[in-house]
Amino acid sequence: MLARLSLRTRLLLGVVVLAALGLAAADIATYVSLSGFLMHRVNAGLEAGHRVFEHPAPKGTLPEQDAGDRHGPPPQGVDWYEVRTLGGRVLRGNESFVEGLGSPKLPARIELPARHDKQDKEGDELVRYFRAPATKGDGSFRVRASIESDRPHQILLVASSLGGVDSTLHRLLLIELIATAAVLAALAALALWVVRVGLRPLRRIEQTTAAITAGDLSQRVDHPDPRTEVGRVGTALNTMLDRIEASDRRLRRFVADASHELRTPLAAVRAYAELFGRGAASRPEDLERSMSGITHEAERMSLLVDDLLLLARLDERRPLERKPVDLAAVVGQAVDAARVVEPDRPIDLSVEPATVTGDEARLRQVLDNLLANARAHAPGETPVAVELRRSDGRVELAVADHGPGLTEEQADRVFERFYRGDSSRTRASGGVGLGLSIVAAVTEAHGGTAKVRPTPGGGATFVITLPLGAGVPPR
Repeated sequence: MLARLSLRTRLLLGVVVLAALGLAAADIATYVSLSGFLMHRVNAGLEAGHRVFEHPAPKGTLPEQDAGDRHGPPPQGVDWYEVRTLGGRVLRGNESFVEGLGSPKLPARIELPARHDKQDKEGDELVRYFRAPATKGDGSFRVRASIESDRPHQILLVASSLGGVDSTLHRLLLIELIATAAVLAALAALALWVVRVGLRPLRRIEQTTAAITAGDLSQRVDHPDPRTEVGRVGTALNTMLDRIEASDRRLRRFVADASHELRTPLAAVRAYAELFGRGAASRPEDLERSMSGITHEAERMSLLVDDLLLLARLDERRPLERKPVDLAAVVGQAVDAARVVEPDRPIDLSVEPATVTGDEARLRQVLDNLLANARAHAPGETPVAVELRRSDGRVELAVADHGPGLTEEQADRVFERFYRGDSSRTRASGGVGLGLSIVAAVTEAHGGTAKVRPTPGGGATFVITLPLGAGVPPR
């Protein structure tokens, strides 16, 4: 039931119910306390006034069964008295001194506590207090019944009207009800205002998320207050939206670039296919050219798709193979392959024994991509230096070239996908801009980092840092 209500309604209902319980407890405590105090005062009046009636008047001045005898002026706190036997026979008494009440309506037999029970003690006097309705009207009496020590066979009854006590308690109850209702109404209004003000930022967050759901990722929560819980939610939402928007921009650019890169080889394949359709099948030279071109472009598309799939798997945090890898051996193999590709380019190699935990094939791909990047940007006979060393429980691989180097903007974006710092390079002479992206993604998947820094004397140095695996102690 409560789960269907809005947060505002639940907060308001909780405040009002809690306040109502607190006020009700205070009202009951006040009522019971005042009632007990007033009854104690009536009991004290009966206790003080009953002594006037302990002994009857001399014979002849107070007949034994003269119910109308008032026994002189009424003592303070006593409005009626009666003396009766234990069997219930009335010996003497009077009508109430209060007009219109008559006398208390008493049972035929009044039970008093036994000697061993709890009792008010005045010598050996047995006492009992109780409430009795009036024989006339709607009033009631507070009655004190006692057996005096010198008259063990008689019961002395004295009573006081409770009209004043009941009137006071009724007035108190009415005041409490009115005051409680007024306080609850004021508290509900105040709580509603406070809840509305407090939830206003949440309402703005709701509107922002609705706009985002409709497709507007530029929406943000305005001026969230970091000192409040809702403000911190707004700040977190803004941060999340910034990341989502940035990711969305990267995704759109990624898709656009991938489509653009695939369009070129597909257009080439279509052109070769059209050449075949225009009679190349009957001309051996054109046929060979068509088939060779289609094969080349298909291989190029296959490499591009493989790179995209690898990046997609890394983005999804799919686990790579985890086993000890002799990184020094992997670096040596990659450098040997690079020397075969460009025998005229000097490649300096400096390695220290280092074992890491990871995927050997992907780590080899990192080395191949870094060396290919150096070949693409440095002139043909410019030296390249490859260094592998250990430091503080980590292994650092640096590939330095002496090419044109990178600007600050290029260095910031060099690991982005499809980014090419040299826009003049054609797709035939250069890559599609995924090589260094794969370097960064594979390195991150191994718990490492990829950075670029200027090479002393000109050029760029790419530095890969990985955790040192088991097998070789750190220096």
